[in-house]
Amino acid sequence: MHKTLPVLKRGLLILGLLFPYLLTAQDRAITGKVIDDRGEAIPGVSITVKGSQRGTITDVSGNYSVQASPASTLVFSFLGYISQERAVNNQSTINVTLATDTKALEEVVVVGYGTQRRIETTGSIASVKSEELTLLPVTNVAQGLQARISGVQINQNSGAPGGNISVRIRGTNSINGNAEPLYVVDGIQISNGGGINDVSPLSTINPNDIESVEVLKDASASAIYGARAANGVVLITTKRGKSGATRVSIDSYYGIQKVAKTLDVLNAAEFAQLENEVFRNNAYPNPSSLGEGVNWQNLIFQEAPIQSHQLSINGGNDKTQLALSANFFDQDGIIINSNFQRYSYRLNVDHKINNRLKIGTSILGSYNLSGGVDAGSTSVGDAGVVTQSVLGAAIGAPPTLQPYREDGSIFPFGEQGNGQYREVINPLNFTEILRDRAIKRTLINLFGEYEFLPGLTYRASFNADIQNRLDDSYSPLSIINRADINDNSGSGSKSNSNFLGLLHESILSYSRKFGDDHSLRFTGVFASQVENSNNNFISATGFPNDATRNEALQLALNRTVSSSRSKQRLDSYMGRFNYGFKDKYFLDLTARIDGSSKFGANHKYGFFPAVSGAWRVIEESFMQNVRWMSDLKLRASYGITGNAGGISPYQSLATVGSGGGYNLNHTYQTAIRPSGIANPDLRWEKSTQTNIGLDIGLLNNRLSFIMDYYQKRTDDLLYVKTLPLSSGYGSITGNYASLENKGFEFATNATILNGPFRWTVSGNITFNRNKLLDLDGGTTQERFVTNATLLSVGQPLGVFKTYVFDGINQTGESIIPGYDGRVGGHKVKDLNNDGAINAQDQIITGDPNPDFIFGFSTNLTYKNFDFTAFLSGSQGNDIYNIARLSFENPLGQRNLFKGVVDRWSPTNPSNQYVSPFVAGRLPITDYAIEDGSFIRLKNISLGYTLPAIKGINRIRVYISGNNLLTLTNYTGFDPEVNTYAGSNTTVGVDNLVYPQAKSFLGGVQITF
Repeated sequence: MHKTLPVLKRGLLILGLLFPYLLTAQDRAITGKVIDDRGEAIPGVSITVKGSQRGTITDVSGNYSVQASPASTLVFSFLGYISQERAVNNQSTINVTLATDTKALEEVVVVGYGTQRRIETTGSIASVKSEELTLLPVTNVAQGLQARISGVQINQNSGAPGGNISVRIRGTNSINGNAEPLYVVDGIQISNGGGINDVSPLSTINPNDIESVEVLKDASASAIYGARAANGVVLITTKRGKSGATRVSIDSYYGIQKVAKTLDVLNAAEFAQLENEVFRNNAYPNPSSLGEGVNWQNLIFQEAPIQSHQLSINGGNDKTQLALSANFFDQDGIIINSNFQRYSYRLNVDHKINNRLKIGTSILGSYNLSGGVDAGSTSVGDAGVVTQSVLGAAIGAPPTLQPYREDGSIFPFGEQGNGQYREVINPLNFTEILRDRAIKRTLINLFGEYEFLPGLTYRASFNADIQNRLDDSYSPLSIINRADINDNSGSGSKSNSNFLGLLHESILSYSRKFGDDHSLRFTGVFASQVENSNNNFISATGFPNDATRNEALQLALNRTVSSSRSKQRLDSYMGRFNYGFKDKYFLDLTARIDGSSKFGANHKYGFFPAVSGAWRVIEESFMQNVRWMSDLKLRASYGITGNAGGISPYQSLATVGSGGGYNLNHTYQTAIRPSGIANPDLRWEKSTQTNIGLDIGLLNNRLSFIMDYYQKRTDDLLYVKTLPLSSGYGSITGNYASLENKGFEFATNATILNGPFRWTVSGNITFNRNKLLDLDGGTTQERFVTNATLLSVGQPLGVFKTYVFDGINQTGESIIPGYDGRVGGHKVKDLNNDGAINAQDQIITGDPNPDFIFGFSTNLTYKNFDFTAFLSGSQGNDIYNIARLSFENPLGQRNLFKGVVDRWSPTNPSNQYVSPFVAGRLPITDYAIEDGSFIRLKNISLGYTLPAIKGINRIRVYISGNNLLTLTNYTGFDPEVNTYAGSNTTVGVDNLVYPQAKSFLGGVQITF
């Protein structure tokens, strides 16, 4: 006991000595108020105890209360303000004034031939950063932009790997010309286009190399590109080196793709029963015994891998900065034997020779390999749909037939079923046909920049776009019915195309501030662009076997050879003035003159001016007490832009070409004949556009809105006009047509929560109205482009004009003459009640142009977790589902959609599906026109950033799902479709195009 007392005494003594320190280490309530630099309270400010997860936010009066120890530090942060740290010490009240973060005002955006502060912009310009572009596993930059920018409609016409995509900025602005925007990659100008089975030219550029994309939508923003800007301009800036320690990063993902939807068709038992009814025989004695039969869609669709792996190096010092990357992208298609591979590299170097002279380069190179299958037939209502595309063949293939012989080879249908299915093709044939393309592409920009005087700079830029393309095709003998093989069987071809685009730009810029109030900037440009292309093509038929495929075309019995070459040149002169007063008033003037070799002798040059202004109302004295509004800017612009991509070279000249021939002295001689009539007045398509915009920021830009109204009229549209036969020519290309686009755009961004749990949302919606004003000077009011698609003055482009479906002709009803009507067949409305069905009974029954398009995204972060969801949609557009005219028509020898089980018969008076009839055809009615509206969950991503590891700055792992859900009433594979790819006049037509896939992937991002 006596030994315990001294120990207890010593313990109490130590506790007494430490008591004051223990007391001060305890948490206490810290209170205070947070105001801005104008003395106004700021609600929602995040206050966290540094190094912990404890925190709170200010209330509506800016007050807060938080538990913290005297040794801790409080961190005050809020969007739009500079964060501040305050040590607690012995304070119980800490009031804080947060200063406005002026970085938002100083944010720089890329514009044509330079940059501007965001507050100086007077035109309609939208920006997308790299992290948004690559959120989805995209093949090209346009896919990453889809539904992210108001006023920009992007359609994935084909879901094939590297497939065709079309982009329309503020509507379609041409009829026969190219309506795609101009793309400018680090100063190098490129174009997009192609058919439904082509690889998109944009797929040759690696999206992971892109730092940001700016879309110039109105004329004031895009007029600086003059004759190529009528369809808008997309400026692409790639990642450049930064001073500091060298950073190495790895970005890699791997995923699986699946078909999102298959179409229900008749099984073998149902098909056999239908065949017996069509041909009124007993070809299938016991249909019910055949069961399900072969599911051809399951045979052509597959689970397909997709992967991307990129290594990037970035670094430099004050004199030299370098960015280097290498990427491998590999995507197999959800249809077997379709794929796309891209090997790419990027090298960006900037070097400062001295304080006045700087040089640099941007080089993007890629080697692209694609293998495809034909999808999307343009045939309507006949056997062509099952002989021209893999999906049409898979839907129409009889489930009673077999895909393979016993030896595993493709079993042609003509060799089965006593040859009664010779007109139907085994869908696996399309997957055996060689259809490969290899594209080598290099984009090079070399520049030098010299500063003569402070603010006066000259930049010389030399750009090259070098492309080499090799197309291989071969249709083997092995897929042909043996009885049909002849001397012309087996076909192959090789096509070699080369393109060289050279562009020089001399840019003189001067920038100066006069006092504190005035700023002036001038940009002058001279540009000269030359494009050279050539093509060599050889095709052959009649091969002895498939051993060499198309690698020995000389073995074939018949060969055809052709070649071509073209050249065009564009010279340009441009000037732009930007004036600003007190960061409150801004005025921009732009003028550009372009001269093109493609146009007629009387109109070689075009003049493209633009003027725009902006008023930052928020800077006015009467707005200083409006505390809740942080930005208010009015914008207005007017300008003229052109479209030089409307025609190919030599259309203004009298041309000759080969065609036909003569026998001279018993020797056949190839003839040269006139092929085109001269038009010295051929000139530019011109778009005149007016834009009024409003930018609003609330609660220190925590909530922001951008609104624009535009009206664009395009005149002198290039149109092929029919000539009387007495002229000796069938048609002439001239400037005859006009059309109009007008609409409203709205975009918003909001930070809902800005503390430890951060939640942001953004959305946009676009309403565009398109109208054809004139076709050929008033002579023609309407013209059919296809059997259902119409060009009509006063209507949008591509409307559908058809008869009106009125059910099924029932027993005892009278059949109106004028079409192939029958009991059990489609009935057509006699709209004018004249007792006959004729052209006067056709009306406009559909419009493929949407009422509005929209996009919505949300981002959430908490601690090391991040979550993103992204939606896109289109409302009010119609789709002409012409596949229904083939696969709901029981004419025999092909399979049909499942609904035909409910076909008309005397005992089943269906009012939708016709009765069986050999070689019957359905009339062109609105029966096949469907609502194409949809809402699509484009992406959901969940990521986690691991705690720091020695030697590794950051590791983020993530999982992502893409195209997981589509809400639509459309009955086809995919509502985002167009068989005619980027056509301006034939839009919203579906004849079984390659559908988009849904995918699931996982990835890792590592920075050293």
